[in-house]
Amino acid sequence: MPSFEQVKQSLESAGQAHVLQFWPELCEEERNVFLEELAQLDLKGLKDHCEGAAKAAASPSDSLDQHIEPIPPEFIGSVKKSGRDSLEEWERRGLLEISENCVGVLLLAGGQGTRLGVQYPKGMYNVGLPSGKTLYQIQAERICKIQELADSKHGSKCTVPWYIMTSEFTLGPTETFFKENNYFGLEPTNIIMFEQRMIPAVTFDGKVILKDKGKIAMAPDGNGGLYQALVDNKVLEDMKKRGVKYLHVYCVDNILVKMADPVFIGFCVSKGADCGAKVVEKAYPTEPVGVVCRVRGVSQVVEYSEVQPQTAELRGPGGELVYSAGNICNHFFTRSFLQDVAEKYKDQLKQHVALKKVPFVDAQGVQVKPSKSNGIKMEKFVFDVFPFSRNFVAFEVVREDEFSPLKNADGSVTDNPTTARNSLLAQHCRWATSAGATLLDEYGNPLPLPSVSADDSPPAQCEISPLVSYFGEGLEQLLKGRTVHTPFVLDEKQAKKLQAQ
Repeated sequence: MPSFEQVKQSLESAGQAHVLQFWPELCEEERNVFLEELAQLDLKGLKDHCEGAAKAAASPSDSLDQHIEPIPPEFIGSVKKSGRDSLEEWERRGLLEISENCVGVLLLAGGQGTRLGVQYPKGMYNVGLPSGKTLYQIQAERICKIQELADSKHGSKCTVPWYIMTSEFTLGPTETFFKENNYFGLEPTNIIMFEQRMIPAVTFDGKVILKDKGKIAMAPDGNGGLYQALVDNKVLEDMKKRGVKYLHVYCVDNILVKMADPVFIGFCVSKGADCGAKVVEKAYPTEPVGVVCRVRGVSQVVEYSEVQPQTAELRGPGGELVYSAGNICNHFFTRSFLQDVAEKYKDQLKQHVALKKVPFVDAQGVQVKPSKSNGIKMEKFVFDVFPFSRNFVAFEVVREDEFSPLKNADGSVTDNPTTARNSLLAQHCRWATSAGATLLDEYGNPLPLPSVSADDSPPAQCEISPLVSYFGEGLEQLLKGRTVHTPFVLDEKQAKKLQAQ
C-alpha cells in the first residue's frame, strides 16, 4: 500500500488536495481505513476523471437526427411478425445450446432500491405477490425450470450458471440473502457473484466530493462497468472453463424477464450474431427509453434526449413508428465478443453524465443532504459495446409478456410495485385461461379475460410458479376444463395434487 505522503502527492497533482482537509481530525483507525480506500483509487487517472466529468456536464448533448436510421429488417426477429416455424426452430436451437452447457445468464444487480424507498438490493424486493416471492427467487426458479425443460428434451443434465454483478453496496446483502434462502434450489457453485468498480462523485467544478471526513462519495460505474469487472474478477476465465459460449445479460428489475430465453438465444445463434438486443415497440413516440437503431451505419442505442421530437414521431407507410425499437436492457453476447471488448474496447466506452443529489461534508465538517443536484456521477452503459459488434441483431418481443420494470415506489405513475405485480398476475391469468381454465372470483362468479395492461388491476389473483411453467407451457394437462377459485397459487405441491386428480 502506498504511504500517506505518496497518496498526498498524487492528490495534489490531480488538483484534489482538499480530500485530506480533515486528516488531522481522524483517529488512527479512521486514517488507516481512509488511506486504504484512497490507495484503491486510480489516482493517476483521477485528474482526467474529474476534469472529464465537469466538462461533460457542461456540454449539451448533440442531436443525432441527421445520422440515424432504423435497423434493417433482415437483422430483426420478432415474436409477433416472424413465422411460427422460425420461432419453433429458434426455440429448439436455444434449448439444444442450453442442454450442452453452452449458455449462461448474467445479472446486472449493482443498484440499491433507493427509488423504491428501501436500502437493500432491488433483487430482494417483494412486490406483493400472493406467494411473497422476491425478484431474486422468481429469477432463480426460472433458471431451474429452463434447465429442466432442456434436460427433458435432450436427456441431459445441464447447468445454466448464474453470474451476478453486484457493487460495494449490494454484494454482502445479496450473498447473505442467497445463503439464507438455500440458493433457491440452485447449486451454490453455479452462482458466481462479483463486484463492479466504484468511482468518485464529483462537483460541477471537478472536485471529488467527501461523503464524510474520512470517506469519499463513491458510486458504481454504471452497468457498463460490467466489462472492467469481468476482467477484474476473472469471470471470462470461469466462463471458458465451464464451456459457456453464449450469455444472456439482463437487468434485475424486470419482473417478466425470461432467463436464458431459448427463443432469443436460438435466434441470435442461428443468425451468427456476436451481440443482440431484445426490444419492445415503444408505447408512444416520446416514451423516455433508448432506441436501438444505427448511427452513421453503426448499431447502437440512442437515448431519447439525443433525438428531436419530430424525428421520434416519424411514421412508416403502415402508420408504425420508424424508431420504435425500445431498449429494455436485455442482451445476448458471445463469450468471444466479451473477450474482445475486455481486451480491446472497454476503455473506449462512452461516458454518460448523471446529475445527482450527493450527501457531503461542508468546509466545517458538517454533513449536508442537498435538496437539488450538486454532483456528477459518470456512468458507462452495458449497451455502449454495440458499435463494436461485427454482426448485431435485434429481437422484438411483446411488452406485456416480457417487460415490466420495477423502478419507482408506489404512488409513482409507472414502473412501481403495483404495475410489476399486476403485469405478472395478468400474464398468469392469460396462461391459465389459454390452458382451458375458468377463473372464478371469491364469490364463485366467472371472471372476464384478463387485461394485457399492467396499469389496470388484473381480474384475478392467479400466480403460477416458474417451477411449474416457464412461459405458459405444460398447463393444459393441469388446468384444462377446470374451474379455479381465486386467489390461486399454482406451485409444485398444487400441481402434483391436480395431476393426481
